[in-house]
Amino acid sequence: MNASFEPEPRARSIALPGRGGAMAGIEMGPLDRPVDIVFSHANGFNGRTYRSLLQPLAAGLRILAVDLRGHGASTLPAVIDGRDGWAEFRDDLQALLAQACTAPVVLAGHSMGGTASLLAAAAEPARVHALALFDPVAVPQAQQRDAAAMGGSALVQGALRRRATFPDHRAAVEAYLGRGGFRTWSEAQVTDYVTAGFSAAADGQVTLTCRPEWEASNFRSHNYDVWRAFAKTRCPIRILCAAEGSTFRTEGQEADLAALGDRLVVETIPATTHFLPMERPDLVRATLADCVAA
Repeated sequence: MNASFEPEPRARSIALPGRGGAMAGIEMGPLDRPVDIVFSHANGFNGRTYRSLLQPLAAGLRILAVDLRGHGASTLPAVIDGRDGWAEFRDDLQALLAQACTAPVVLAGHSMGGTASLLAAAAEPARVHALALFDPVAVPQAQQRDAAAMGGSALVQGALRRRATFPDHRAAVEAYLGRGGFRTWSEAQVTDYVTAGFSAAADGQVTLTCRPEWEASNFRSHNYDVWRAFAKTRCPIRILCAAEGSTFRTEGQEADLAALGDRLVVETIPATTHFLPMERPDLVRATLADCVAA
């Protein structure tokens, strides 16, 4: 094993000049090699949520699992009024690649993080070695601005109703474990999410690091053309889709995807939901390793 490999993740906070703050997250793997993978999370989560999935790869690969704007420990401003949608995440990732990555990387992500990675790869194709997207958010152009088409209204209301405060981290873990969207998660996965997803409040309780209003805003504010982004990429792309309730919807966009030729591979994974990375971490790891080797 490489002498510089550390079994536990290292906390990172990377200042992004011109973006108004720093992007936080965790880093794993050898320090004596360039970053191999930058992994972005789903709406409402954080980089540490995917620690147990990514850590087995860190014996030989250097991995950054980041907290996007408004999530985890990142200090980038999360301003809802007048925001430009997910273009903010694209621009933050571009700034991160320039600041922290010395060679082309695999940009990877789950759900919103996958879409943000795609947008960044379209904007900076020379900085991206490959894309690995796990049930990214993509809807047909005809429905792009129709929030109801993505279940947006229900998602917004669910986010706004989310309980923001618990007595401590353990109480939050126990409240989530085996319930709702967390029903297919392991206890380790829930614990990792809660560890970075809640911070200590002044009264001794813990509170969400991603405000419910910000999570809801992400469900409302898209303002991007995912199909144009696909066309502007230049790298291999691997997409794993959920069998149930996938957010990767391609009706009417078949020609756009066919134009990418054999550099695009899309697989639907049986018996999975939108939380595919938590349910099939083995396939996600294999996909990431394949993308690094591509």
